[in-house]
Amino acid sequence: MEHFDLSLVNWSRAQFALTAMYHWVFVPLTLGLAFIMAFMETLYYKTGDEEWKRITKFWMTLFGINFAIGVATGIILEFEFGTNWSNYSWFVGDIFGAPLAIEGIMAFFMESTFIAVMFFGWNKVSKKFHLLSTWLVALGANLSALWILVANAWMQYPAGMFFNPDTARNEMHNFWEVLLSPVSVNKFLHTISSGYVLAALFVVGISAWYLLKGRNVLLAKRSIIVASVFGLITSVFLALTGDGSAYQVAQKQPMKLAAMEGLYEGKEGAPLIVIGALTPGKQYNDNKDPYLFRIQIPKLLSFLGYRSGDAFVPGVKDIVEGGYTYTDKDGNQKVALSAEQKIERGRIAIQALADYKNAKELGDTTAMAYHRKLLDANFEYFGYGYLNDPKSIIPNVPLTFYSFHIMVGLGFLFIAFFILILYLVFFKEFKINKWLLRTAILMIPLAYIASQAGWIVAEVGRQPWVIQDILPTVAAVSRIDASAVQVTFFLFFIIFTTLLIAELRIMFTQIKKGPKDGGK
Repeated sequence: MEHFDLSLVNWSRAQFALTAMYHWVFVPLTLGLAFIMAFMETLYYKTGDEEWKRITKFWMTLFGINFAIGVATGIILEFEFGTNWSNYSWFVGDIFGAPLAIEGIMAFFMESTFIAVMFFGWNKVSKKFHLLSTWLVALGANLSALWILVANAWMQYPAGMFFNPDTARNEMHNFWEVLLSPVSVNKFLHTISSGYVLAALFVVGISAWYLLKGRNVLLAKRSIIVASVFGLITSVFLALTGDGSAYQVAQKQPMKLAAMEGLYEGKEGAPLIVIGALTPGKQYNDNKDPYLFRIQIPKLLSFLGYRSGDAFVPGVKDIVEGGYTYTDKDGNQKVALSAEQKIERGRIAIQALADYKNAKELGDTTAMAYHRKLLDANFEYFGYGYLNDPKSIIPNVPLTFYSFHIMVGLGFLFIAFFILILYLVFFKEFKINKWLLRTAILMIPLAYIASQAGWIVAEVGRQPWVIQDILPTVAAVSRIDASAVQVTFFLFFIIFTTLLIAELRIMFTQIKKGPKDGGK
């Protein structure tokens, strides 16, 4: 920390954010489209209707284009942990590396094996085995997401671990606590369901374009029905898991919740902001009204966050200054420390670790035991010891606030859209107006915006932490020259943008061509 380089941290963050956001352009479509294809092929297997085979093969082609480019960005993302975040990798590699290794061994290999059968096995293997391969590809893609999201959730809520002062590393002591922590479960379910909704909107939007052009009408109508049913079910599930995720944020990351709602001063019976605009330049202690305007639902934030309409929800100021009462993970009532007190406790923990290692070198077992006890008593605030300013625990409130409300607003819009589409399909004999078909096409970019906004909330909202309360971003970076990160940032930007443009061109070309075997 004596040689701390702010530009290195900022460029490393920017490069990782760039890679992650480009990667996430491709992942959600893979997650959802794989299951939609599997449902369509199941219909082909059950009915023997060759049209379902043509429909499946068409969407399978688009899946393959997206999958191939997504793999390339994902590989680069994992390498960055070693190149740009070596302190992080050293500090928690024993835990973080385990789910990523399982993802490669269990999920990615299974997905990669059966994807060859899925694409090239038509008329070469039995219909049943080909169907099984398609389902295994879908399962493999979602298993890959499971292990990666488990790793990410652990960063948000480090569970199932202990700190080993002899190695200065965190080590896993309970794999199942890591895998099945409430944050891991909710993050996995919420994230994959967002991918399902995006894929459903993608299929409906492309199908709507065919209907507007009067081409591949049967493919379009059948695809809309499958995708809309799948989309409605998963979008409702997305809202339910979103509630679970928000509850976990309230319990485990109160600062993120405060940023999501623009809540600067805590209150009992806190309202939920439905629509609002924040006051530009607002500081946590300047007594300005946080909102230029807002539409809110009374007491709903307290209820969603703490399952009581009268519960106290701490705001940004409360979390920085402390003094409010909260319930810890063991159910005990405690008074929250201020950020300044946590910083002091963190510095005690860091110094205790250094003293422990010195005592170990001298062979002083009594001093080792004393400093180990002091370290254990303060370790939950270890990461605060690397911070200098109490205000540094405040994330970018406007970015988190607007991203959260865009994500939620679009989520409810998608539910209403699927309900309308299915109503017109089943009760109005597919009488869908042209304006609605054009709206369906517009839903595709909106789905991507909602998906990216969700990740902005998750990652920006937890800053300054790489691992909540244990390791801040400033202490996680590799000791490399900032100019090297700048060069690779722009190099990756050019490469990823080129890949995205290439995918879009290939996708558009394939969509214009339509199914290879023709269609009705």
